[in-house]
Amino acid sequence: MRQIFLDTETTGLYHAQGHRVIEVAAVEVVNRRLTKQHFHYYLNPDREIDQGAQEVHGISLEFLQDKPRFADIANELIAFIADSELIMHNAPFDVGFLNREFGLIEQKPVESIAAKITDTLKIAKEMRPGQRNSLDALCKHYGIDNSRRTLHGALLDAELLADVYMAMTRGQDSLMMELDKPQQKNSDAMQQIKQPVLVKLANQAEISAHDEYIASLAKSSDCLWTKLEANTTES
Repeated sequence: MRQIFLDTETTGLYHAQGHRVIEVAAVEVVNRRLTKQHFHYYLNPDREIDQGAQEVHGISLEFLQDKPRFADIANELIAFIADSELIMHNAPFDVGFLNREFGLIEQKPVESIAAKITDTLKIAKEMRPGQRNSLDALCKHYGIDNSRRTLHGALLDAELLADVYMAMTRGQDSLMMELDKPQQKNSDAMQQIKQPVLVKLANQAEISAHDEYIASLAKSSDCLWTKLEANTTES
């Protein structure tokens, strides 16, 4: 399944208050490798941008005046994420905004477009409970260079998220292989147990040689083997 790492920037924090998407970006990963396929647009929201939000992403309303509106790029976005595993950091935020945008143009929600939705923030909290799990914190933890991230930007954040996710899930395939190995070893052992055990008895020449060896030991010192044999015979 294709994996699509997606991020958005918005005019504010709450879509229920009428805030809009002003940037959407997504990058494609196939077989745990970034392909050259990506999706990226700045969007005219037809409304003001909260000052706090602008301080985070640095996108001004003046910059967006000549950009397309969400309705103009919606079909292209749907085609890009269709039937993929859609991976986002704090997925409820991005999904909420995208669904509001899709709803305004009477399109189906994200959950009906993508085959699966994965939230890397949820995964990180399960792996690192009680720790900071922002994208910056995870980049630092996994040694991923995010020096270009002076401001939030959807395309760079989507690319960084892909790197973080690969680091978070590294070794899962080999782990599953290791879990299979003991079962195979146990199966091999059971097959060996089922085989008949062959006992080869000593011939007369070997018995005589053994007796001579025991006798030579008895001449040099007390031979425990002889004592045990004598006690067995007496009993």
